[in-house]
Amino acid sequence: MLLNRDEETIIAQCTPQGSGALALLRLSGVNARSIVANMASLPGKKSIIQVPTHTVHYGWVTDSYGTKIDQVLFIVMDGPKTFTGQDVIEITCHNNQFIIDAIIAQAIAYGARVAHGGEFTKRAFAHNKIDLLQAEAINELIHANTQLALKKSLAQLEGSFSHWMVAIEKELVRALAWCEASFEFLDEEEEFGVQIKKHIQELLTQLMQLKKTFDQQQQIRQGIRIALIGSVNAGKSSLFNALLNQKRSIVTPIAGTTRDVIESGVYRNGNYWTLADTAGLRQTTDSIEKEGIQRSFDEAHKADIIILVFDGSRVLTPEEHTIYTKLLSDYASKIILVHNKADLPEITDHALVPLRTLVLSAHTRQSLESLEQLIEDKIALLFHALESPFLLNQRQFTLVLGLEKKLHEIVAMLSVPFVQYELVSYHLKDALEHVSELTGKSVSEAGMDMVFKEFCVGK
Repeated sequence: MLLNRDEETIIAQCTPQGSGALALLRLSGVNARSIVANMASLPGKKSIIQVPTHTVHYGWVTDSYGTKIDQVLFIVMDGPKTFTGQDVIEITCHNNQFIIDAIIAQAIAYGARVAHGGEFTKRAFAHNKIDLLQAEAINELIHANTQLALKKSLAQLEGSFSHWMVAIEKELVRALAWCEASFEFLDEEEEFGVQIKKHIQELLTQLMQLKKTFDQQQQIRQGIRIALIGSVNAGKSSLFNALLNQKRSIVTPIAGTTRDVIESGVYRNGNYWTLADTAGLRQTTDSIEKEGIQRSFDEAHKADIIILVFDGSRVLTPEEHTIYTKLLSDYASKIILVHNKADLPEITDHALVPLRTLVLSAHTRQSLESLEQLIEDKIALLFHALESPFLLNQRQFTLVLGLEKKLHEIVAMLSVPFVQYELVSYHLKDALEHVSELTGKSVSEAGMDMVFKEFCVGK
């Protein structure tokens, strides 16, 4: 008898390939116990078929000849109280790829097949263990590069966004009930229209706030971009190396040594910083240096934070003063002004202190911790208003845009002298379909494939 794909028992390695002490293999499906029973040798001649659910057992995986493959732990869990909602057995073995491949081969020989990417999570969704928003949160959780990304993914996995969407759905259902009540109570339909419009406008305000979270999604997922900008020989490369705590950029007394953007990343206090060392800003006839300087200005534009560095041991030239003033005017909110070379005799340019200036020395590392704290303060300001719910990906953002558009259309329909409530009702039902697609209640097969194709095998 042919099984449908959801009934087939699947197996995959859940831990990353590579060296390590242990690896985890997972089987899920109606035949998980019987398949593992054929390859499991437990002390006392027990069988995996007989052991209670949600128990752990020491034993061996053996091949068809009874030869031992590895000493393992079997975690036996019967559905529906499992991640996938099906019978699940997890095998913890030693992390040697020959062992892992041999165990998977044995499982396949007894009727399992290798899982597709994201298939375990897809089955959890299919068995109503999680909704689609929570499924996406699992993938984001795995790939989170920052503490904030981790926090937001965990919140969505716990159902923060799902609960928010349930509240939105309830408001739309209430509006639909008022709309359809207007068919029966014609003398009160105007009052119904006022109430519907009020509720839809409140929902639009919430959706507008939700959309803003997507603008900062890349910052949260990939970290903060920090550009070191300044004139030639201001000590940008030295400061770049000091922040990284390694010699990444070439440092020389020759002006114009850095001619391109040099990037490197570093973790600080749960945040990922992408630091960008840039070409020194000045007038030049050298075409290559000109291109580097243009890239410096481009970097200033796209950076989340700018460390604007000037040489505190000399007076700025008129040209430098013009450049710095322009940068301060254009990007004041994201600039940290740094007075470098504090280890040399100080010459302060008092005309250029519209912002708080940090005096430091990249050479001696004086006040470097203070700079790092200022960066952390800037990051905190960037993210201070971010609360759950939170849009994690393009699919969610696109569907929220569609929902917002539909609600604007409904408001427009309710703003004319003679409201066609049948048409309003139709559009409210369409808006509810957008919500259902977002949470996965009525998502198409193509929509599901789009979500789960991003997952790794084993998840």
